[in-house]
Parts: sequence; structure tokens; C-alpha cells
Amino acid sequence: MTSPLQTQGAAPAPENSPDAGVAWHYGDPFAEQRAASTAAVVVDRSNRGLIAVPGADRLSWLHSLTSQHLTELADGEGTEALLLDINGRVEHHMVLANLDGTTWIDTEAAGTEALLAYLQKMVFWADAQPRDAHDELAMLSVQGPMADQLLELPGDVYGVSALPGGGYVRRMPAPEGSHAADLLVPRAELGQWWARLTTAGARAAGSWAFEALRVEALRPRAGVDTDERTIPHEVGWIGTAVHLDKGCYRGQETIARVHNLGKPPRRMVLLHLDGSADGRPETGDDVTVDGRAVGRVGTVVDHHELGPIALALIKRSVPVDTELRAGPCAAAIDPASLAEEQREQAGRAAVSKLRGR
Repeated sequence: MTSPLQTQGAAPAPENSPDAGVAWHYGDPFAEQRAASTAAVVVDRSNRGLIAVPGADRLSWLHSLTSQHLTELADGEGTEALLLDINGRVEHHMVLANLDGTTWIDTEAAGTEALLAYLQKMVFWADAQPRDAHDELAMLSVQGPMADQLLELPGDVYGVSALPGGGYVRRMPAPEGSHAADLLVPRAELGQWWARLTTAGARAAGSWAFEALRVEALRPRAGVDTDERTIPHEVGWIGTAVHLDKGCYRGQETIARVHNLGKPPRRMVLLHLDGSADGRPETGDDVTVDGRAVGRVGTVVDHHELGPIALALIKRSVPVDTELRAGPCAAAIDPASLAEEQREQAGRAAVSKLRGR
């Protein structure tokens, strides 16, 4: 479905993009990224899938199916959750908002139909009625250091609040130094809300800017930065989308085993790509060392300060200073993208290497 906001001077996303149907940029993607870092931007994310789940049993029912502890999710709270297969591999990533007797689930557009079908199949006797709500509400994301001021939101308060006239605003903890909120507005009023936000001072920005800042912040995207083998530990979803002390759910044994033993088989890293190469890697391309595949490329994007960058899943055993290739490009791991434990290991390895000279 093509967003009605595409007509307002927007360059459409490439056809093979997961964000086809919404704006890719509005003429200057790097200026849009800078505005998101210094002021405030509004991004059309109305392509996101949306499922509504009303019913008295909705929270206990979702609790039994997902990786998140939901039985005590209060009205006006939001969280993330995963649906895993029996081996603990990620099938769906969901962002939940609990408000006024309904739990709203937004997720990747490509997986919405399959997720809804699964939820409807698993209702049985529970008082929960999952339905496709894509035609009801549409998402706009506002981000940047001036986002709180523009939306008149307190800077340290997170949660979900109803919007006048329908819909809701959701503000959840974000990476340090960032400010963002998602507005789920009546789809019929999408253009009015866009005009209201841009008039208030938010710069129009496309998916390119949103994705560049997401990659910089090491936030994975299901189906792009994950594959059919991904477990939550590899992409940083333990703690945010996985609750380690809740009861039984599909895939729990893998979650507990890897958490207790440590060292998942792969890790997500930020790659710096050689901008002089003839072309860019594509999502799904191999990351290689001397022609041997050691990982998989996820999101690839040009950043206004970092240049061409990508998220990638690589084998945990690959040293941080290894010379890599990602598609046609030479690539290097950004050490800051490693977990603290991994950075310490890399530092010890560097010291040992120097002493061995």
C-alpha cells in the first residue's frame, strides 16, 4: 500500500526495500539525518503492520505465547516481545502498547499476515480477539533532541497515552542520548497529523534517515538483520524483548541454555564499508574472510557522518581486527559495537599480539 504522504515531494523507497510504499527521503537524506540528531524530524512509518487484541484474557494469553512477561503490563504501558520457534529462533518481533482494554501490536509489514494467522489459531478458549488493525491506525515517528518539546512530553516519562480524537502516542526507553516517540494516528487523518507536526517544527524525513540512525544505534530489524537461524542473544534482544524469569513459552529452553552458558554462536556488529568500492553489499550477502563465509549482511545504509555502514551477524570466533569483505566492499568491525565483554577480549588479544612481536 502506498502512503498518501508520498505525494508531498517525497522520493519513493526502492522497490526491493522493506519500506516500499513510504518516503525514502525528501530531497536531502543527509540533512534529514542531521536534523534528527540536532532538532526533530517526523518519519512516515505507516507501512508498519498493526494488530489489535481486545479481550479480558489478552495479557495472560499473550504472556503464554511470547518471550515477554505480560501479565502485569499496566494500562498505559508498552514493551517489546518476540515470537520464537521451538528451537528459540526469532520468528516475529513485536512492539506492544496496552491502552484502554486493547493491546496493540505493531510489527514488520512482511510478517503481519503470518503473525495474525498464528495468533488467531492459538486463541482456543481465551477471551482475546486479535484482528488486523492496519486500516485503523497509521504510525508516524518523531525523533531528535527537540522531539519531547515538540510533542510536549516529559523527558523522563515512558509509556502509552491516548491521543485526542483517537490513537495513541508511545514513548519507550531509547538508546542513551536519543529522543523518540511513535504516534499511532487514525489512518484517515494521517495527512492532517503530518501537517500538524511539520508546522510545529519537525522536519520531514524519510526511511533512509530513520534506518541510518537505527543502524548507528545497533537496533536490529526482524527479517532484515535477522535470518532463520537468529536467536535473541545474537542481536541484543535479551532484556528488552525477552524476560528471563517468566514461565514456559515456546523456545524457552534455548533461551535459558544460551543465557546460562553464554557465548551465542554469532554476534551483531556494526561494519564500516569501503566507500570507494564499486557498489554496496545487499541484505543477505555473505561476510567473508579470505573467501570463507563467516557471517551475513543485514541493513546497509549511508550515514551522514559515518559514511557507508551495515549491520551484520558474524561468527563469535572472528577477531575484531580481522580483514573482512561484505559483498563487493572491504569491511571493518567497529569495536564500539561489541559488548563490553567482547571489547575486553579484543583488548587482551591485541596486547597478547603486541607482546608476541
